[in-house]
Amino acid sequence: MSNLNTQSWLINRRHALKGLGTFIALPLLDCMTPLRAAEPIMPRRSAFIYLPNGVNTLDYQIIADGADYEFSRSLKPLEKHRSVVTPISGLHHPGGLGHHHNCQKIWLTGGKLGPSDSNTISIDQRMAELTAPHTRFHSLELANAGESLAWTADGIRLPAMSRCKQIFAHLFEEPKNGTDAQRRALRRKGSVLDANLEEVRKLEKQIGAEDKGRMNQYLTSVRETEIRTERADAWLDVPRPKIAETDRKRTNRDIPQTQAGEYFRTIYDLMVLAFQTDATRVATFSSGNEGRGLPIPELGISQSRHELSHHNGDPNHMENLTLSDAFSFEQFGYFIGRLAETKDLNGKPLLDSTMALMGGGMSYGHSHGNANLPLVLAGGTGLGIKHGRHLDFNKGHFDGYSLDNAGAHYRLCGRPANADAHMSNLLLSMAQKMGVQSDQFGGSNQAMDLG
Repeated sequence: MSNLNTQSWLINRRHALKGLGTFIALPLLDCMTPLRAAEPIMPRRSAFIYLPNGVNTLDYQIIADGADYEFSRSLKPLEKHRSVVTPISGLHHPGGLGHHHNCQKIWLTGGKLGPSDSNTISIDQRMAELTAPHTRFHSLELANAGESLAWTADGIRLPAMSRCKQIFAHLFEEPKNGTDAQRRALRRKGSVLDANLEEVRKLEKQIGAEDKGRMNQYLTSVRETEIRTERADAWLDVPRPKIAETDRKRTNRDIPQTQAGEYFRTIYDLMVLAFQTDATRVATFSSGNEGRGLPIPELGISQSRHELSHHNGDPNHMENLTLSDAFSFEQFGYFIGRLAETKDLNGKPLLDSTMALMGGGMSYGHSHGNANLPLVLAGGTGLGIKHGRHLDFNKGHFDGYSLDNAGAHYRLCGRPANADAHMSNLLLSMAQKMGVQSDQFGGSNQAMDLG
C-alpha cells in the first residue's frame, strides 16, 4: 500500500542503465510514468511501404483536388479511412527521371545514384538517427524479395528480413546461444572496428584530398556500426517485452508468399507490434522489387506485378493490374486499421503518432514513367498532419486529367506537370514532423505543408 502511495516502485530511466557499459535511453515504459504525472512525451513513428512497378494509373488517378474528391477504383479500399489518409498526386524525384531501374533505390533517398550505384542516406535512417537512442533496434527493414528501402549515411543498402518467424524472433526472442555468447560476438566486432580505425589513422597521413573524402565516408560507416554495436550490447541486459499469446499466434509463424494477403497482413501485424512495444520507431517494407512483385493466387492472378505492368494495352493484364493495386491498398488499409485500434501509452490510437507512407517510384510501369508518383500518406494526426483531402501538385500546371485519353495521361506520368513538385519535399516534411532539425533533404526545394 505504501509503495503505491509513495511510488517507490517506479523505475528511474537513468538508474536502469547503470552498469550496462554505455549510456542509452530506454523507452518510456508504463512503470516509469508517475501517478498523476503530466502526459509523457509520446514517441513519434514512421513506416514506409513500397509498391513496385507502378499502378494502372487510369484506374488509380483521383481527379478532384481538395476535400471534395472521390476515391478511384484502385484506392476504394481506403475510403473507410478517409479521415486519416491523404492521397498525393504530381510528385517526382528529379534524379530518377528517365532512369527506371533506380526508382526503388532512390524512393527514400531522393538523390542521384553515384558511381557504382553509391547512394545517399534514406529518410527512414535520417529519422532513426534521432529515435534510435530510445529503442532496442535502430530501425526495422522488411522486404519480401530481400532488397530493403533503407540506405545508410555512406550510401550502403541495409539488409532486410522477409520471413515472418525470423522477424518475430529478431524482435522479441532472447538470443538462442544466450546473452553471454551474443555479448562476446558483439565485443569481437567492436575489437575489429577498433583495429580498422587504428589502420585508418595511419593511412590518413599518406592520402590525398580525394581519398580523404572516401575515407571520411568509410569512417562515417564505421562510427555508425560502432554506435549500433555498443547499443546492442547495452540492451542485452534489458528483458524483451512479453508478447500476449494472441499476438504471438498472429505473428510468430511462417506464411508462404503464395498466400499474399495473409503474408502482407502478418508483416503489418509485426510492424504494429514493433511500434507498440517501442522496439523501434522507424520501419520500411518493400512489397516487391521492380523486376518482380508478388502474384496474388487468391485473386486468380498468377502473373507478377512486373508482368502485369508491361501490359502493352492488353485489357486482361490491365484489369489484373487494377485488381492487384486495389488488393495492395486493401492490405495497407488493414495496417491503418490495426494502428487505429492499438492503444499508445497515452490511451490514444497508435495511428495518431505514426505516419505511414505507401507508394512507388513509378506511375506507369509499361513505359517506366516515373512522374506523378502514386503516394498515400496516412496517420500522424497527433503530429499535426491534417487529412481528408487529395493533395494535387499537378493542379494548375496542365489542362486536367484525361483518363479517357490514355496517351495524354501516360505522358503526364512520364514528364512532370509541375517541375517544382519534388517527392523529397514530402520526405523532408515527414522528417520534420519526427523532430529532425533540417530544412533540406535529397532533392527538396521546400518543405511541404501537411497541416
